[in-house]
Amino acid sequence: MRHGWPLAFDGGPVLLPVETAIAQGATAQRMLISAARAATLKLANQREAAVPHAPVLIAGGEDFNLRDALPIADPALDLGNPLKGPFKAMGLDWAETAAAALELARIAGILPAFLVDPEGAGEAVPVAANDLAAYADAGALRIITRARLPVSAAEDAEIVAFRSSADLREHVALIIGTQSGDRQPLVRLHSECLTGDILGSLKCDCGPQLDAALHAMAHEAAESGGWGVLLYMRQEGRGIGLVNKLRAYRLQDQGFDTVEANQRLGLPDEARDFPVAARMLELLGAGQIRLLTNNPAKVAALSAAGITVSERVPHQLPENPHNARYLATKRDRSGHLLV
Repeated sequence: MRHGWPLAFDGGPVLLPVETAIAQGATAQRMLISAARAATLKLANQREAAVPHAPVLIAGGEDFNLRDALPIADPALDLGNPLKGPFKAMGLDWAETAAAALELARIAGILPAFLVDPEGAGEAVPVAANDLAAYADAGALRIITRARLPVSAAEDAEIVAFRSSADLREHVALIIGTQSGDRQPLVRLHSECLTGDILGSLKCDCGPQLDAALHAMAHEAAESGGWGVLLYMRQEGRGIGLVNKLRAYRLQDQGFDTVEANQRLGLPDEARDFPVAARMLELLGAGQIRLLTNNPAKVAALSAAGITVSERVPHQLPENPHNARYLATKRDRSGHLLV
């Protein structure tokens, strides 16, 4: 998908990813998009309230080419391409395959939109819809290596690297203090945020949260002999990828909140892989933890994956003028707690 090849799904048609397609002359009578994106195109049978990320098959008055299909896929282009359609939603008798294709697009970090059975796309690469199950197999994760890593918050920290045979992402854990089987670690599950962690973005609170978590763990280790684990998950933008997160930023500049922006992209507002986090803790021997978070969904997700969360430890940082709406959206629409 990242290379823009046409894909022949078993149990379904040939699909050509609109964003990355290399066959620029390809055309198709139909397109596959998500219901959330279909709703923004004002299709007559909007289904966003019931199944916002279900696949929707659409047809237009004329065949789709890639030049016209890209504004249908990318809401960042809506203002420059206000007149689209009319479109008609079609029956879909390969819904399971279609859903797998949209999910694989999310994992690939591209827009969830495809030309269906395109002409002029070239030879298609066979893909099995059930390949998606490999990406959800947290059991394939293994510890690959570990090393001492002095950091500013704690000079005696250790970094542990994890890799899965089914996934190119390499997650890491930072252990602060002396690991002890009879003491529950203070754990922070932190998803990668290039803009916040590295560039110091003020649009979110990720960088300050990361720094504060490391110092909280260091304090715990120094004051009470406890230990802490930072899980640094390679799932940028809550699982939608860096490029799509930046697309969402552009939509936020047009007035949409973080949830609305993701929905306009046809993507989930929460797509993080919590079972992988649970597997990392399992491999580290941390089956019972104290979780540093204001997000009850993290507690529930780790608990469902077999981790005992004995305590939710509040983790709140001051807002700034640039992230006040972002924090309010997390509170009001995503269920984050104030303390």
